Amino acid sequence: MKRTYRLDIEGKHPDRLLEASKHDIRKYIKRERGKTLPAGADVWEFDSKAGVDEASAEPVEFGTLIRTVDALVAAGNTQFYVEVVSRPGKRTPRPKPEPTPETSPESDFED
Repeated sequence: MKRTYRLDIEGKHPDRLLEASKHDIRKYIKRERGKTLPAGADVWEFDSKAGVDEASAEPVEFGTLIRTVDALVAAGNTQFYVEVVSRPGKRTPRPKPEPTPETSPESDFED
């Protein structure tokens, strides 16, 4: 999804346009996550960019995309550009923490 959202449309409140644009982004993400994954992948990963326009868009972490959009609007911009591209990914397992004397179950009891 590559799109420039304008917030200065005549007859519409900018706050409603901002909420509609965030809803559109979330709807796209939900639709992409519902697609079937290719073999060897177990999760959809998203690469995202945001900026005032396409030329000034910079990569942002996917989890902070909505906050970045809010920051762009709070800076007084009347439009913003968002690019979200999905790609298949493989989860990496979390390393199991080794029990330390402070966190072992036996440390709850005093001798």
